[in-house]
Amino acid sequence: MPVEVPVDDPNADTEWNDILRKHGVIPEKPPSPTPMIQEALEEARRLAHENRLEGKDLDELAELEDEEDENFLESYRRKRFAELSTITNASVYNQVYHLQKPDYPKDVTETSNKSFVFVLLTSSQGTNAESRVLIEIWRDLAQRFGDVKFCQMRADLCVEGYPEKNTPTVLVYKDGDIKRQLVTLRELRGTHTTVEDMEKVLLDIGAIKHSDPRLQKRGERADEAGQGSSKIRQGKSWSTGNNNDDDDDSDWD
Repeated sequence: MPVEVPVDDPNADTEWNDILRKHGVIPEKPPSPTPMIQEALEEARRLAHENRLEGKDLDELAELEDEEDENFLESYRRKRFAELSTITNASVYNQVYHLQKPDYPKDVTETSNKSFVFVLLTSSQGTNAESRVLIEIWRDLAQRFGDVKFCQMRADLCVEGYPEKNTPTVLVYKDGDIKRQLVTLRELRGTHTTVEDMEKVLLDIGAIKHSDPRLQKRGERADEAGQGSSKIRQGKSWSTGNNNDDDDDSDWD
């Protein structure tokens, strides 16, 4: 008859348990997670320190001259200059392109082999509130992200009989294919969709990076709202049939 070996707590660090583990009576004690957790925390701190300047523009870097190592700050400043130079050289669009159907393959599909192309198919009558929201956002994005081509076209001129209820529609092209599409703004926030919401779409699809200095900061957007800027009318909806904005006349010709 086998002899029962007394075991009080198999996980306890006792001399008796060490003997039992040595002879395979009880399993080896699992390693403590504490060192792994500590190592992960140290790695997180290291990365946070190394990336502490990510996303800062040149003015913000200048304000850190008394706090950061001069050589490190200068190397990082050169890196930011190089990034800005790359962005500037790639910014060849900087406007909203109004498409014609015969030119669609060339202006959209072929161009997408060089850059991302965002196509906005708008309401056919010009009274669709969500279309008007996106038209405003499109103008802002096109001016800031000149390496992305922003196009616009009335939906019924692109696809005959395109349902008005499906407008606005956003088609994102890259490498000759549609990579993403939004049918109306229900995936976002409807007529309350903002520039920041569309910037997130650009980020998610890989059209821009999180470190892109052109991303509009919350403080800047709040300042614009406080000054009553009409450039980006965030969170504002228009009543059906409101065509009093002369600036939009060319969008519905």
